[in-house]
Amino acid sequence: MRVYLPCTLPALATAVKAGELGPAPLTGYAVTPALVEWYASGDTEELEYVALTEAARASLRMLAADLADGVEAPPRRVVIAAEVPDRSVSAGADLEERGRVRLADAIPMAKVAAVHVDDHEAIADVEAAVAALPAADAGDDDARFTVDGAEAHELMWYATQEIPDLLG
Repeated sequence: MRVYLPCTLPALATAVKAGELGPAPLTGYAVTPALVEWYASGDTEELEYVALTEAARASLRMLAADLADGVEAPPRRVVIAAEVPDRSVSAGADLEERGRVRLADAIPMAKVAAVHVDDHEAIADVEAAVAALPAADAGDDDARFTVDGAEAHELMWYATQEIPDLLG
């Protein structure tokens, strides 16, 4: 099963050094039965894009948490696409995030298929979105608009052999 895992560049560097994404359990996003039912008209590619987008939203929250913890993380959303055995994935019942899954095992870097990362042109919008998250969560429509502005940027696709260049 293809899963999309939210990440940040510092967390990706840590995973590369450790040789795996972990420790388990991990939260990811995938084409779940609930997502298929909710998005009935979509094909597999569209559904995978929805899961990728949900993971990018979670990456934005990870960036906010890093900032709150004093971690210097470049303001770029990161999503790791990996192939994992179906047996290690369980889908949740969260109606807000129908594609959310829980992974029971750490994921070896050898199972990573690609990495999706914001282009440098998205940095200002990602910074603004991270700053606006608390107000957006409190219901501020203008802040929600700012958070949505980060999603206007497509994540760039990187092959696994390009990861060292991303981190360099």
